[in-house]
Amino acid sequence: MKYLLNLLIVAAVIFLGYLLYSNINEPIKFRNELTKRKNVVTDKLQDIRAAQEIYRQIKGDFASSFEELSAVLTNDSIPFRQLLADPSDPENPDKFITNIIQYSALDSIRKLGIDLDNLAFVPYTNKSTQFDIQADTMTYQQTLVPVVEVMTRWKEFMGDYSDPRFSMYEKNYQPDAKIGFGSMSSPNLEGNWK
Repeated sequence: MKYLLNLLIVAAVIFLGYLLYSNINEPIKFRNELTKRKNVVTDKLQDIRAAQEIYRQIKGDFASSFEELSAVLTNDSIPFRQLLADPSDPENPDKFITNIIQYSALDSIRKLGIDLDNLAFVPYTNKSTQFDIQADTMTYQQTLVPVVEVMTRWKEFMGDYSDPRFSMYEKNYQPDAKIGFGSMSSPNLEGNWK
């Protein structure tokens, strides 16, 4: 009987030690994973934003789908305006000749390290989930301007940590909240991850 009681006490101590360890370790693992995944997703969103800005230089508006974005950036060129002083008028230094130079958009995308083939996919989803993308035009201060919004929900890429119970470890964590950039109601390309 004495041995059985000692065995039960040892088992209870081990069990309580495990509970204590997991209660301390779980928030640390969650915060580490949250930081790691957030950084990867925000890097991808910044690549999408850079690609959209190049698309806008070419077309004058934003792409409303990743297929359209990829097709234009693969096949079109970016126009650059080069201003040269007018050599025929040395007396007027404010007079310029404009020269348009075309550069391959694909070369620029490659130099930025952007992978167009995987741009649409949310990291940590095994290519099963794409970012939501919307683009249109709106009137802003009496001017028609292009707008874009690219978003996904936290729960899409947080995997095992997509449960709302993990918000007790991070007060700003809401799995159903969106992370992304842009707005369909104002001409802004800011990201909401800061």
